[in-house]
Amino acid sequence: MAIDTFGPEQLTDADRGYCGSRFSEVRKAIFANPYQNRWRTNGTPPLPVGKVTLWSVLAGALPGTGPYWFGRAVTRAIDSHADLRFGVGGLGYRRLLHPNGVCLTGIWEISEPTDYTGYFRQGSKALVVARYSTCCTETRRGGTRSLALVGKLFPTTDPDHPEPLRTASFITQQDIGGDTTRYINDAVLLNAPNTTATRRGIHVPVLLVEGLLFMLGDREPAVRQLYPIAELGKPEREPTKAPNYMKLTVAPEQPKIEGDRLDFRDEVMGQIYTEGQAGPQGTLVFDVEVCDESVRSGTALFLRRTFAGWKRIGRITFSDAVISYNGDHVIHFNHPTWRADRNDPSTAVRVGGRKVN
Repeated sequence: MAIDTFGPEQLTDADRGYCGSRFSEVRKAIFANPYQNRWRTNGTPPLPVGKVTLWSVLAGALPGTGPYWFGRAVTRAIDSHADLRFGVGGLGYRRLLHPNGVCLTGIWEISEPTDYTGYFRQGSKALVVARYSTCCTETRRGGTRSLALVGKLFPTTDPDHPEPLRTASFITQQDIGGDTTRYINDAVLLNAPNTTATRRGIHVPVLLVEGLLFMLGDREPAVRQLYPIAELGKPEREPTKAPNYMKLTVAPEQPKIEGDRLDFRDEVMGQIYTEGQAGPQGTLVFDVEVCDESVRSGTALFLRRTFAGWKRIGRITFSDAVISYNGDHVIHFNHPTWRADRNDPSTAVRVGGRKVN
């Protein structure tokens, strides 16, 4: 594979110039080039499977071998708030850790009373664009994989809102080392997942490189704080109050999609679409739960958290989905920089693209 197939992994002028986007343009982008014009009809091509290799996360790391692409990608993931990254020729960039995904659109809604601010407050409703993916190469049930759901909230419920809006991202995942969950219905997605490194098998070195770079570039490699959502739409002078932890699980009333060695992307699509038919016929709903307390144990390679006080506060209802080239190569989700105090912006580890704490 040629190095130039990585695309713009680094922070670019377009990233620095981000000032918001429209839900309609992001939705249009991810639905522009599906791999299958109609989901799972006779004769549709198989879904592509992008590979994660040690080479891909080390390319350029040695002196004299060119730019270190993965190092640049980690920095960009933290510093860029861009929603779309088309790059040269509209080809986007290569995802080095989660190359295979399915994008979803829907509504974020907080229905229960909370003590939190922004879009964690009761009554909050926002449009959401999300990407359900798996870390590394394995996409089929029966293998070890780490399912993940990342999303961005638009502070509006109008899909044709005319003005660009700044979005707020969240990141949730199963055990970073992987799991053997058969159905997406049984996967527990957390912003602070466990890590069982041994489940990566021969790919443990990839996990080590990932953790090291996030520690060097930011601080905490396994926790994605939730303050962007707690600050979305919040009055500037109001103190931030964000939950410490968030858990997303498929709502219990959702059906389970059967099939041996089923690709998780087909499983997600099967919740919303009927095979071979045009247009969505169903929805995929996730319960949103939060809490503030946990006990951490173990080491970085075998990390465990025991949580206390989970409270269901709302739901995410996805009503459409697509598996597309732009969904794998163009849409972008910001990794919020670490704060020593999640509610205090002055304690951020990175400011202006540099690590300061």
